[in-house]
Amino acid sequence: MKKGNVHPLYNDVCQFDNVIGLGHGHKWIRGINTRQEAVVILVRKKMNRHSLSRSALVPGKLDGMVTDIIEVGDICLHTERKKLLRPAPPGVSIGHYKVSAGTFGAVVRDRNSNELFILSNNHVLANLTDGKDERSRPGDLVLQPGSFDNMAGANNSIATLKKFIPVYRELNRSECNIAHIFEKLINKMINTFKPQYRIQVLRNNEQVNLVDCAIAAPVHSEDISPEILEIGAIAGIKEASLGLQVKKSGRSSGVTHSIVLATDVSMKVNISRQESAVFADQILAGPMSMPGDSGSVILTEDNYAVGLLFAGSEQATMFNRITNVLDALNVDLILDK
Repeated sequence: MKKGNVHPLYNDVCQFDNVIGLGHGHKWIRGINTRQEAVVILVRKKMNRHSLSRSALVPGKLDGMVTDIIEVGDICLHTERKKLLRPAPPGVSIGHYKVSAGTFGAVVRDRNSNELFILSNNHVLANLTDGKDERSRPGDLVLQPGSFDNMAGANNSIATLKKFIPVYRELNRSECNIAHIFEKLINKMINTFKPQYRIQVLRNNEQVNLVDCAIAAPVHSEDISPEILEIGAIAGIKEASLGLQVKKSGRSSGVTHSIVLATDVSMKVNISRQESAVFADQILAGPMSMPGDSGSVILTEDNYAVGLLFAGSEQATMFNRITNVLDALNVDLILDK
């Protein structure tokens, strides 16, 4: 086939319901790449063969090559992720009104009240609060799209902050009265010859973080949808394991894929230019994220949730274990019916 030409089988294959494209790839069986060349059939959603009529079944071979089916969802331009969407699906821009923008991770249900909430990071929905710094409080407005993407200045509030798990810094402002007295005295002395400077007394914090997560209550339940953009519904929950193939749908980089490189990770994470926090029991994957993707749910290739993305670099991506997130917030994911 000449480069730049439509695949010769395109018109034939796209007559099947649910098929949106095809290409050249390898045959995968139960998550293992057989390296056998195949005609890759791209479908919106994988269906059970027994639920399809014979005329709707894709042949096992086409043009002398085996076929393989890949679920790709509804493919659309990534610009949609930064627009105002109602209902808004997970995978799009969202954020506390003081935050630039992050990613709407998933729709979850409270284990006691059965209320539906938006799941993302503390640093996306709650402005990276430790619960004492007044960076946010329950009831604060949450915007979709996030403020950075709201170029038109429209009224784009979608929810209010409901609950967050505090993020503890390595160094915190001391609450000791003696420390405060010392701080005032030393700042009075400094003010006489260097008025532009100020001293703060900080204390080492031994608390480590398991999660960076928060939930927000939608103003109207019909304003949110549980199916993740370009991925679809979450099938269930799994534990991440070494070598596991994972994917995510995020505000900045869309749908990306990687593999799990390490589990049970303890790491110092930079949360600002001056601050850091220690996180434990984390999962490390290869590069698959950009700034603004924070809050994305990490899934297996068959849509089982394994984590919540919260940090990364050009070389790696960090995420919380999804079970730690759900237990901390006392919620459950909305799953495929």
